[in-house]
Amino acid sequence: MPELPEVETTRRGIAPHIEGQTVADVIVRNPRLRWPVPDHLKQQLSGQIIRSVARRAKYLLIKTDAGTLLVHLGMSGSLRILIEAREAEKHDHVDLVFSNGILLRYTDPRRFGAVLWIDNNGIDDDVMGHDLLRKLGPEPLSDEFTAQRLYQASRGKSQPVKTFIMDNHVVVGVGNIYANEALFKAGIRPDRPSGKISKARYERLAQCIKETLARAIEQGGTTLRDFVGGDGKPGYFKQELAVYGRKGEPCVTCSTPIVEIRLGNRSTCYCKKCQR
Repeated sequence: MPELPEVETTRRGIAPHIEGQTVADVIVRNPRLRWPVPDHLKQQLSGQIIRSVARRAKYLLIKTDAGTLLVHLGMSGSLRILIEAREAEKHDHVDLVFSNGILLRYTDPRRFGAVLWIDNNGIDDDVMGHDLLRKLGPEPLSDEFTAQRLYQASRGKSQPVKTFIMDNHVVVGVGNIYANEALFKAGIRPDRPSGKISKARYERLAQCIKETLARAIEQGGTTLRDFVGGDGKPGYFKQELAVYGRKGEPCVTCSTPIVEIRLGNRSTCYCKKCQR
C-alpha cells in the first residue's frame, strides 16, 4: 500500500506537469472504485485550470476554481504522467487529458482507491470539511504534531503504541512500514501499552517519526523521473529498512535476530534487545 512518503512523492512528481494546465477531457473507463467515480466528473472538470496539487494525509487534492478532485491510491493505485497517448490497459480506470496533450492516468488493479469530486461552494478551503478529511489528526511533519500531543492522547490507553501512532485521529500518514522503523529508531517495543510510555520517550518517538518520514520522502525524490512515461510507482526506501520485513535477520545495531509478531492484523518486526 502506498504510504505517506509515496503519496507525497507522487504529488511532487505530477504537480509540475499539471499545475496551470487546462483539463480538456475526462475519461472514466471503470467508475467502480472504493466509492463510485461521480457521474458528473467530466462536466465538472472539463475546462478547469489546475491551480495546485496538495496532499492531506494519504489523499491527493487536485484543486481548481470550481472544486477539488480528491484522489486516494488505496492498496495498489498509482498516478502517472503520459506525454504521449498510450492505449489504456485493463486497470487504467481514469484519465485526465489536458489541452497541451499531457495525460494524467489513474491505475488501480484492486480498485480500493478513490477519485471523488468536492465542490468548493464558493469557499476556497471547503474541501477540508469533507467527511474523509475533517476528523484527521495533524500532519506528522507539521508543527502541530508534538510529543505533548502524543503523550496527552495516550493517557489511560492500553492500546499498543504501534497501532496508536497508526491511528489517523492521532497523527496521519504513519503507515505500517514507517511505524515499525520509527519505533526501532526510538528504541520502543511496538507492543508496549501507549498509556505507559513516558513523555520523554514520546519526545524521542515524535522526532523519530519525523526523521523517518522525511528521509523516505527525500529518497522518493530520486524516483521523480519515473512519473513521466514510467509506472508511476515510487519505491519504498528498502535499502534503509532496519526491521520491517527482516524477520530472523540480524539487527543492524546489535545482531540479535529480528522477531515478528502481529499487531492490529499487521506484520510487526522489532529487536528484543534494542527496543524495550
